[in-house]
Amino acid sequence: MTTAPTPTTDRVWFVTGASRGLGRAFTEAALAAGDRVAAASRTLATPEPLADLAAEHGDRLLTLPLDVTDRAAVHETVGKAVEHFGRLDVVVNNAGFLATGAVEEFSETQARAQLETNFFGPLWVSQAVLPHLRARRHGHIVQISSIGGLGGFPFTGLYSASKFALEGMSEALAAEAASFGVKVTIVEPGGYWTDLYTTGLVTAEPLDAYAPLRAETEKAMAGNSVDSMPRLAAEALMKLVDSEDPPLRLLLGDTIYDLAFDLVRRRMDTWAAWEETSRAAEHAVPMPEGYGT
Repeated sequence: MTTAPTPTTDRVWFVTGASRGLGRAFTEAALAAGDRVAAASRTLATPEPLADLAAEHGDRLLTLPLDVTDRAAVHETVGKAVEHFGRLDVVVNNAGFLATGAVEEFSETQARAQLETNFFGPLWVSQAVLPHLRARRHGHIVQISSIGGLGGFPFTGLYSASKFALEGMSEALAAEAASFGVKVTIVEPGGYWTDLYTTGLVTAEPLDAYAPLRAETEKAMAGNSVDSMPRLAAEALMKLVDSEDPPLRLLLGDTIYDLAFDLVRRRMDTWAAWEETSRAAEHAVPMPEGYGT
């Protein structure tokens, strides 16, 4: 159920991956609303990509270099943000990248890197901010997932693995944090015109065996872009954080909305088709004598 937004001014945000793409759009929207932002990014190089926002918004923007895969650095950076602004209200785990290739094609290094950034990064940030949010019994953690967190697709299997892991962790986190007044929302965007497909893209070494499937997949996707401008995602995010009763999950995108329902229906149809086998696999009995010894 959608709750009418209740805008709140002067919130303090902590946004990862803030220098470009969706992260920058979120940062711009928060600043435009009169909020303050600790903008963390691994790519805060020279020239500083957020220099224009800093010039416009002054001390309401704090830029912080951060590699989210470094747990100690995450805790230190969150501490700096809290020390600077005095508190945190909205935390957006946005940093991530897309690794493409067939599951068989990935090296161990590539596979681990995908999980380190897309799963462990948000995990470390969530752990770092929770003590501050718990202490105030207030706050909202927003985990930027993907439609890939609801289904696996050819050549994005490791990306989906990272987002499935993020969603499972975040669903548990939402239940744990609720008793402290802290809200958690998993945002599942569709396609947006960001650098995810360019500088945010890592490709595994292709195997010839997958050439036919790769060609078929590329042909199916060619000319079918439904990507949108990041500002639309930012507008949706502002409505989300303004809500008094935000959802656990929020889909972003018309096409993605329909695809998500299709994915869930397929699962339900499969479960129903195998109901007899599923139910027959369970029949409770007393604990066997000597069990566990």
